[in-house]
Amino acid sequence: MSADEKRNEQVEEELKESAEAASREQGGAEDASENSPESEIEALKLQAQEFQEQMLRSQAEMQNVRRRAEIDVEKAHKFALEKFVKELLPVADSLEKAVESTEGHEEAGDLVTSIREGVEMTLNLFMNSLRKFNVEQLNPVGEPFDPQQHEAMSMVPAPDAEPNSVVAVVQKGYKLNDRLVRPAMVVVAKAEDAPKIDEQA
Repeated sequence: MSADEKRNEQVEEELKESAEAASREQGGAEDASENSPESEIEALKLQAQEFQEQMLRSQAEMQNVRRRAEIDVEKAHKFALEKFVKELLPVADSLEKAVESTEGHEEAGDLVTSIREGVEMTLNLFMNSLRKFNVEQLNPVGEPFDPQQHEAMSMVPAPDAEPNSVVAVVQKGYKLNDRLVRPAMVVVAKAEDAPKIDEQA
């Protein structure tokens, strides 16, 4: 190997060493700047802000969970009797039918009259018991038809009634704490100018 080549290698090695030394010094300066108290304070502030936001989100979520639980408990208290009330409604219907069946038979004698009075008293007692538990009866004769609370069985021409009003109740409806338990089955007055339905079609 010639002297020139040796000298070139020495120069390249010196250049490499000086470049590595310069990069080490620059890295050390960056480390020193990164570890400065101001940068640490900024990092801690950012971290504290993140923790505060997480805490606020957690608190809001816990409030929402608590509010939902309170609403669920309130609904459970209000509507726990719904199934029980549904089972009792046929009893009320039967007592009402018994009273209706004796109407117009006053001449049948004292026995029928006393039975009717007994059934009426039982029905009144039963309805008062239901009212104590916020069960409300729907008997919408003469009221406008409301599809949210009534179930239309048929429409009939009724010149004396307002169109789309209830002219007869086939089966009374019931609500528990303003929630519909059973819709009232009703007959609705048909408007006179309503189109005729072809029943043979």
